[in-house]
Amino acid sequence: MKALIIKYKPVIKFIFTFLIVYGVLSVAYNYYLDASKDGKYYPDFITNLVANQSKDLLENVGYSTQVLPHPDEPSVKLIINGKYLARVIEGCNGTSIIILFISFIIAFSGQFKTTLFYILAGSVLIYIVNLLRIVILSIGLYHYPWRREELHTVVFPAIIYGMVFLLWMFWVNRFSKVNKSNG
Repeated sequence: MKALIIKYKPVIKFIFTFLIVYGVLSVAYNYYLDASKDGKYYPDFITNLVANQSKDLLENVGYSTQVLPHPDEPSVKLIINGKYLARVIEGCNGTSIIILFISFIIAFSGQFKTTLFYILAGSVLIYIVNLLRIVILSIGLYHYPWRREELHTVVFPAIIYGMVFLLWMFWVNRFSKVNKSNG
């Protein structure tokens, strides 16, 4: 049994590190969401920010856009040219995906400065790609409303999770200690 544990020590370390970091960041994020319920921004600051930045990007490409708090649920309504198209909910703000990304990078950590820089750069890149994903989804829903299901459940999750996967693979192959010790 001890030989088996020694053999799989890197895997066990990765799993425990990932779960601990993911758990801590998720609990902190849920605390933030709970604390945001009575705050100035509805539904929370990050979701509000993402909705407003999506609005700005849509307006920059020529769409008259409004964002309004949803009266019945914690979300922001996205309206293009007077047509209610979508709602931006907490799950759309990219924070949960960034938490997943950070947890993986720390579990496969490299040198401290490199890991920190990659976490910051990757998080910003994921945030930007998420904004672009919302903008493209909104334009797609505006012009092709009959493709709503395919756009929302297949194409756009593939964009954001595909980006995270590519960032992970780049990290493991280029910077992580795991790659350095095997090569």
